[in-house]
Amino acid sequence: MNRTTMRELTFKLLYSMEIQKEDDEAELLQTYLQSNGIENKEAIKYIQDAVFGIEKNRDEIESLIKENLKADWKIERISKVDLSILKLAIYEIKYTEIPFKVAINEAVEIAKKYGEDTSSKFVNGILASIVKKV
Repeated sequence: MNRTTMRELTFKLLYSMEIQKEDDEAELLQTYLQSNGIENKEAIKYIQDAVFGIEKNRDEIESLIKENLKADWKIERISKVDLSILKLAIYEIKYTEIPFKVAINEAVEIAKKYGEDTSSKFVNGILASIVKKV
């Protein structure tokens, strides 16, 4: 399983977690892995690291998003799809060894596939702004 596929699976889990708003990430993670037949050890580790890393650093990640929104925007206004993409990309940029260009490119591709018409530009703009500051 390649990194792009792992990233996309992680995004889908993060999106479902945004919608469900449940607190038990471990249980949701196990259910997700089982229901999607994910057995690849590298994929499981990547997904686990991302989910728990995002949860552990939630305040800082959300703060970075808020700081880089236009003045009249609030984080609650961002679609759950875009928010999930941003959280995953920011986690990769800030807390992993993944090059920021790769993280941004992959996030933009996920936004093109799952987001609205303007999602890819929105995600790219927010992430580019964050990278300049980080």
